[in-house]
Amino acid sequence: MKEMKMKKANSKIGQLLLLTALGLLLVATANAAAPGITGPTFNLVASPAFITQPDGEAVYSWGYGCDGTPSGYAPAAITNAFCNTMQVPGPTLIVTEGQAVTVNLTNGLPASAGNTSILFPGFQVSTICPASTTAGAPQQGLLTCEAVPGGTVTYTFTASSPGTHAYYSGTQGDLQVEMGLYGAIIVLPSTIPAACTTGIHASNLTAKGSTSLAHPGVAEADFRLAAAAYNHPAACYDREYLFQFSEMDLRIHREAAEQSTRACTACMAVATEPYVPAYFMVNGRSMPDLMDPNYALEYPHQPYNGNPHMHPGELTLIRVIGTGRWQHPFHEHGNHVRILARDGDLILSQSDPNSLAGPLLFTTTTTPGEAFDGIYYWTGKGLNWDPYGHNPASSAANAKLSCTPDPNGYNTSAPTAINYFEWCQDHNKPLQPTPVGDVAGGGPATLPDPNIFANGAWFGGSPYLGPDATVRAVGSTGTTPPSGTVANSPTGEAGFAFMWHSHNEREITTNNIFPGGMLMMMLVDSREFVIDESK
Repeated sequence: MKEMKMKKANSKIGQLLLLTALGLLLVATANAAAPGITGPTFNLVASPAFITQPDGEAVYSWGYGCDGTPSGYAPAAITNAFCNTMQVPGPTLIVTEGQAVTVNLTNGLPASAGNTSILFPGFQVSTICPASTTAGAPQQGLLTCEAVPGGTVTYTFTASSPGTHAYYSGTQGDLQVEMGLYGAIIVLPSTIPAACTTGIHASNLTAKGSTSLAHPGVAEADFRLAAAAYNHPAACYDREYLFQFSEMDLRIHREAAEQSTRACTACMAVATEPYVPAYFMVNGRSMPDLMDPNYALEYPHQPYNGNPHMHPGELTLIRVIGTGRWQHPFHEHGNHVRILARDGDLILSQSDPNSLAGPLLFTTTTTPGEAFDGIYYWTGKGLNWDPYGHNPASSAANAKLSCTPDPNGYNTSAPTAINYFEWCQDHNKPLQPTPVGDVAGGGPATLPDPNIFANGAWFGGSPYLGPDATVRAVGSTGTTPPSGTVANSPTGEAGFAFMWHSHNEREITTNNIFPGGMLMMMLVDSREFVIDESK
């Protein structure tokens, strides 16, 4: 994947204002992952509850949840997981290729809502749907077997295709999917290529034990579900995140709430057109709620967050599903995304099956009902200045780190070094013409005034990686972020923050309030910062 030297370097005025607003909102770190429940048997219930929005609105919704305690949670490194009887999106179902999967769905929706069901696109599904008029027995709907109010239906299928897949209601989809009845299935490959058991992430798990780093003796836990997304050596990854895009029309939810108490069965008549959504969500939350931790107690029905982190050089797997009615242009600043697969179909070259052939995209559009897997990375290659602030003449130990290029030009000979995977061609190149801190001499770039470019806890273009990043940029009395914040002091996390967001400007609002909606930050952290996805 070729990195871009200046991809979106000159942000629009609105984006600059957005960074300023983010600085006022974000003062803590909350990482993401791809959390879910393990099978192969899942007992789910469709239930009503209220989900919250950053503007204070509590929205009546429906969602799939756990009917009892699930058999397990993943990844194992997250220990505070829970699965309530309703959540939006529904529990992420994690299985392994070749497993026989059973999903038992109980209809806990109001009787006025009528039947409900689940579709599993891409899988050959069998259902137990007897022809019976007995109360509570399943009924055959237009698309699949449906659970009547209070009843249960069973779906079985073989997890035949690895990758990321969607599941959602197959009953009156214009209403039930809108109300929140959707979720994700992650199928892990049955065989992991040997090439994927070593590499960058393997070094991360031990690198923090070095006394030369800022956190001696502290190693990172492994929050991946597997070491590869597919049984292919080109599908290795070092970190992963799941993003489910959806929107909500508050009028529809209010009408459903008003009719939920009707003393009749299947009598709900909610107009789903015209469709005017005002809430735009990723994983059931809008920014800034989206950046709070997974399984935060303040979101009992919205357990999944979206706040990706990575270290330079890592292959970051993003699993993306469009689950609403609209397409959403998901824009990942910092680099393009290489598409690995769509709906579990790995995209390979016809002439060379060992090579990926998926497109390299500037914006990855989310299509309703469609899932894709993609790889994102960032190393600093092409910046034309040293993002680590190295200077051999400096007295600071971190500024004297060497950079020995491998055949591809990266510093991979020292896997415990802070600048592991540094692009050596830019080593020792200063950033500023008249810098302070460790970098001396002229430079190819001049930092803008930080009060104009950005303000606050996150800085989309933080000049250096490392524990003394702020000092290197502006000196000991400077104010370049992230200096001065509790969670992000210059001796802790300091790196690059790239906006990941919908490119439809209205979709980065919450009920027309900016900033909000489909917006998060990809934080590229120096390797001495321990990324803990459980917080």
